[in-house]
Amino acid sequence: MSTPSALVQKLWNYCNVLRDDGLSYGDYVEQLTFLLFLKMADEQCQLRGKPSAVPKGLDWPSLLSKDGDELETHYRHVLDSLGKRNGMLGLIFKKAQNKIQDPAKLRRLIVDLIDKENWSSLSADVKGDAYEGLLQKNAEDVKGGAGQYFTPRALIAAIVDVMAPRPEDTICDPACGTGGFLLAAHDSIAKHHSLDKEQKRRLKSGSLHGIELVDGVTRLCAMNLLLHGIGGDADATLPLQTRDALASKHGEYDMVLANPPFGKKSSVTIVNEAGEQQKESLVINRDDFWATTSNKQLNFVQHIFTILKQHGRAAVVVPDNVLFEGGAGETVRRELLKQADVHTLLRLPTGIFYAQGVKANVLFFDRKPAQEKPWTQKLWIYDLRTNRHFTLKENTLTRADLDDFVACYHAKNRHERKETECFKSFGYYELTKRDKANLDIFWLKDDSLEDSANLPAPHVIAAEISEDLQAALEQFGTIAEDLKP
Repeated sequence: MSTPSALVQKLWNYCNVLRDDGLSYGDYVEQLTFLLFLKMADEQCQLRGKPSAVPKGLDWPSLLSKDGDELETHYRHVLDSLGKRNGMLGLIFKKAQNKIQDPAKLRRLIVDLIDKENWSSLSADVKGDAYEGLLQKNAEDVKGGAGQYFTPRALIAAIVDVMAPRPEDTICDPACGTGGFLLAAHDSIAKHHSLDKEQKRRLKSGSLHGIELVDGVTRLCAMNLLLHGIGGDADATLPLQTRDALASKHGEYDMVLANPPFGKKSSVTIVNEAGEQQKESLVINRDDFWATTSNKQLNFVQHIFTILKQHGRAAVVVPDNVLFEGGAGETVRRELLKQADVHTLLRLPTGIFYAQGVKANVLFFDRKPAQEKPWTQKLWIYDLRTNRHFTLKENTLTRADLDDFVACYHAKNRHERKETECFKSFGYYELTKRDKANLDIFWLKDDSLEDSANLPAPHVIAAEISEDLQAALEQFGTIAEDLKP
C-alpha cells in the first residue's frame, strides 16, 4: 500500500460505511485528521526515542487499549483535552468534536484502517498526496460547500510557476483554505533551488504564512502541510493562524498568493430582541484602505496591497465584479493602477471552480514606493475564457491548458512579452479613460455567437446555463438581504 491513490481509495471506501450514520465527507476527513496525527506522533516517538508531543493517556496507545462505549468516551476526552493545549496540538485539535457515534465503527477505523499502516515509513510525497486526494474528494461534495476552500491545483501550479518564489521570500496566503498555494510555493522553491541547511530549515518553518477564518479548515491545512513534511516536528508551531485576515495587518511579506472566498459581501449574524437571527453587511473600516465597502473581494485586494513589502509581488484570484463594479470598486482599481504595477490579468474559463456560477480572473501586481507618477504602464490581459469550455468531471482544467499563458507571461523578463491572439496589452491612460476604469476587457469573438454549427455540446451549454442561473440567484439573494427592513 504505497501509492497515494491506493491509500485514498482505502480510506475513502470506509467513508461510505460512515455515511449511513449521517457523517458528511467533511466530518470524515476531519476525524481522519485527528487520528492520523495521533498515530504519526506515536510512530515518531518510537522512531526517535523522544517523548511524544502528545501526553501519555491521550495518545494513540490509549485509543488502541479501549473498546465499546469506553473508547467513545475516551476519544471525546482526548479531543477536548488536546484542543486546550498550545502549539501544534492546539492548532489541530481546537474545538474538535467526535462525529463517529458508533463505537464499533470508530474502533474499526482506528484498528483496521489507520493502525495497520506505518505512516512514518511512507514518503512525504505519498502521505501528502494521499491527504490532498482526500481533500479533493471532499471538495467534490458540492452540497457540503467544501469546494470553496479548494482552488484547482492546475491553476495553482501555473500561478506559482510564473511567480517563481525564491528561497529568501516570505510568502503569505491570507485566505489559505487547505494550503494549496503554500504547498506549491514550498515545492517550487525546493525543486528549482539548491538549498543550504539554513535555507531548508527556513523553508520548513519560517517562509510560509497562512491565515484562515475557520478553525476546521485551519486544522486541515495544518495537517496537509505536516504530511508534506512542512512544519518540522509534531510539536513545532506551524505558521498558521485562525483569524479574520481583513480585521488588520498581520505582517508584511515578499509574496502573496491567494484565492479569497467567493461571495460578494462580508456579513455578520446578529440576534434581534425577538431572538431572530439576521445578517447585516459588515463594512470594513481601515485607515490603510482606499475605500470603505462590504464587498469582500475588494477588501481582500486592498488588504493584500497593505501586507506586501515594497516591491512585493501578488497573484490574487478575483471574480469579475472586482474588474467593473462602480463606487468603491472604481476607487480601488484607480488607486491600485497608480500605486502598484498592475501588469497581468488572466481571464479564467468557467467550470473550473466547485462554487457554481463563478467567473473569475487572476490579477498580478507588484507593490511600489510612493511617487506622483502612476506605476502601472501596461496591463497585459490573457483570455483563457472565450471559446474555452471546462467542467469539473468530463473536461477538467489541466496544467497543460495553461502552458501558453505561462509562456506568454515570460516570467524571466516581462519586458520581452509579445502580443498574440489571446494576449494583449493596454496602456495606463487607455485603462483609466474607460468608464469607471473598467478592466473587464475582451476582444476575441465568441464562435458560438457567429455560427450555430460551432455551438458547444449540449451538456456544456446546460452547465453554463446552470452556472449563470446560480450566479443570478446569488445576486438576487444579496439584493433581498439588502432590502430587508
